[in-house]
Amino acid sequence: MGTELFTVLPVSEARAELARHLPHELRKREQKPLLQCLGRRLARPVVARENVPGFARSTVDGYAVRAQDTFGASEGLPSLLTVTGEIRMGSAPRHGIGAGEAMRVATGGMLPPGADAVVMVEHTEQVGERNIEVGRPVGPGENVIGPDEDVKSGEEVFPANHLIRPQDLGYLAALGEVTIEVYAPLRVGIVSTGDEIVSPEEKPGSGQVRDVNSYTLYGQVLSLGGDAWLYGVAKDDPKLLEDKLNRAYRENDLVIVSGGSSVGTRDHTAQIIVELGEPGLIFHGLAVRPGKPTLGGVVGGKPVFGLPGHPAAAMISFDLLVAPLLRFGSYEKIKPGALPVRAVLSRSLASAPGREEYIRVKLRREQEKLYADPVLGKSGLLAPMVEADGLVRIPLESEGVTAGTEVDVYLFGTDYTL
Repeated sequence: MGTELFTVLPVSEARAELARHLPHELRKREQKPLLQCLGRRLARPVVARENVPGFARSTVDGYAVRAQDTFGASEGLPSLLTVTGEIRMGSAPRHGIGAGEAMRVATGGMLPPGADAVVMVEHTEQVGERNIEVGRPVGPGENVIGPDEDVKSGEEVFPANHLIRPQDLGYLAALGEVTIEVYAPLRVGIVSTGDEIVSPEEKPGSGQVRDVNSYTLYGQVLSLGGDAWLYGVAKDDPKLLEDKLNRAYRENDLVIVSGGSSVGTRDHTAQIIVELGEPGLIFHGLAVRPGKPTLGGVVGGKPVFGLPGHPAAAMISFDLLVAPLLRFGSYEKIKPGALPVRAVLSRSLASAPGREEYIRVKLRREQEKLYADPVLGKSGLLAPMVEADGLVRIPLESEGVTAGTEVDVYLFGTDYTL
């Protein structure tokens, strides 16, 4: 099934049209050892099977006491307590404490039966071999973590699709989760096209440039937990491009072709997708700037995208169409990602109604305010890509944003959703 070139669709409609031909979930589930789960997304919620820490423990070095035995204590009139022993780290106390008693405990040590608070060692004075004076009172639960204060048994600690971070590995280890059900990375094939494109190892000849998009898109795929594979550069020859695209389609879950998506006698990507299989090309053209000449297709339940050759436009189109599938496995499951930061736009930006526009901005702080400075440049320049800190979105129906307006900035390097 083909479609007419540059039948431009808003992003929401383009996603909806693609979703009609895609599986409800592109990703497969797998069980992996905990240490292999960094950067993966959970395929099911994690529910605590036990309390953590599981016992009352001290948060300071000091003495486990009954709080009521310290009430009214002061430096001038301290409470006198008898020290009945010391609690060894990693072991349960050998006995409990009674009225007027205390036990030495280190940070992380288990409280003995009868104790409900810990006095910091700094607030005590040794008196003889077996007694201490407490110069400051403590309340019940002070300097103590309760048995279920960190995690309660039965509590959902992470929802499905949660992106596992370094700190999460330690948290899951504390819960005894040594094998995790996660989504397997989608395998993404990346093809660049164009007679003017050469590999980075080559010195460009007259009118040639090195391949930027393959490497940028490769990084975007990896940053979202995908499995990226480069298929090199296909010159503007229908047969060469068809061979590469067919191979990438067979070997991957999702295919990206950069370049060759705009109208022109030498742009063959759209036609090859039409011929690749059913339903074929779904749309050609997004109501987005940069990124208008983006195309999207589905062949045999696999998404195939043609992204613009302009590197900045290719990155935006990737964020809008490819990233949601890597993050959520479906356009129907898209949820808000990392929160954008609020900043004051430093200059006015005009926009034509009927398209979404994405502007790169650089952040700066001045007099306690955060400002977003648009990073503008001629089409095709690469420097604005690396100078910017994030993106500002101008909505489809807007004619622009005036200077001084607070805007949302989606920061590069965060798990944002456009």
